[in-house]
Amino acid sequence: MAIDATAEAEKAAGMPQLDFSTWPNQIFWLLVTLVVIYLVLSRVALPRIGAVLADRKSTITNDLAAAEELKQKAVAAERAYNEALANARTEAAKIVAQAKAEIQKDLDAATAKADAEIAARAAESEKSIAEIRDGAAAAVAEVARDVAGALVATLGGGADAKTVTAAVTARLKG
Repeated sequence: MAIDATAEAEKAAGMPQLDFSTWPNQIFWLLVTLVVIYLVLSRVALPRIGAVLADRKSTITNDLAAAEELKQKAVAAERAYNEALANARTEAAKIVAQAKAEIQKDLDAATAKADAEIAARAAESEKSIAEIRDGAAAAVAEVARDVAGALVATLGGGADAKTVTAAVTARLKG
């Protein structure tokens, strides 16, 4: 029965936190705990957190400064690259123009040589054609004289070679 009496006493008292007779003791330990937590936080934890935050802030500031410096270097490098590219394009244009001029010079020389050869061959051809034309005209005149002489003789007429030659020459001239 002694166990039942203790259990009943505990039921009657209720929760120990709500027992007004233990409040001064609870308040004392609450204050001690708060002071210990305050001292631990103010002396140990908060300075470490502050140091970490300061290091982090300085690292971020340094990184931002380095990034800005690298950005400016990149801009300068891009500017130098663009200038070098423009200079290379200008130089390439000069080289192309020079090559075109040399090619045109060679082409003009080759064209002049070809024109001279063509003119020489054309002159030879014209000379040959003139010779052939003169030879053909002479051959036509001779054939015409022979045919005219043969026709006159066949028709029963008599014509001397001088008269036939004069008649053929007059007819060939128009």
